[in-house]
Amino acid sequence: MVLKKDKDPKLYFSIGEVAAMFGLKESTLRFWEKKFDHIRPRTNAKGMRFYKKEDIEDIRLIHYLVKEEKLTLAGARDRLKNNKDATVRQKEIIRKLKQIKEDLLSLKAAFDDINPNQ
Repeated sequence: MVLKKDKDPKLYFSIGEVAAMFGLKESTLRFWEKKFDHIRPRTNAKGMRFYKKEDIEDIRLIHYLVKEEKLTLAGARDRLKNNKDATVRQKEIIRKLKQIKEDLLSLKAAFDDINPNQ
């Protein structure tokens, strides 16, 4: 699930919603909260967690470092501590390149449909 900054009126998301966005277990998010100072959801009197969009963006970056870049939690924490801005830029560049690749493959498929003999 991609959050639209201006189009999504929702301000807070439950731990279940956030876990589903990233295909994680709720326990993983609770564990990451202990390991990363960046993740600090609000809690109500019953202890239920509510994540802001900023929290979700931090989780997205941690998810990228741990699941896609295959860093350990300590490695991801160090990367965020020492070079968060460069990491955010790198992730955005990779996202854009993947989108360009998808667009080019889609164009190629459309072209192949028009000209099947070539």
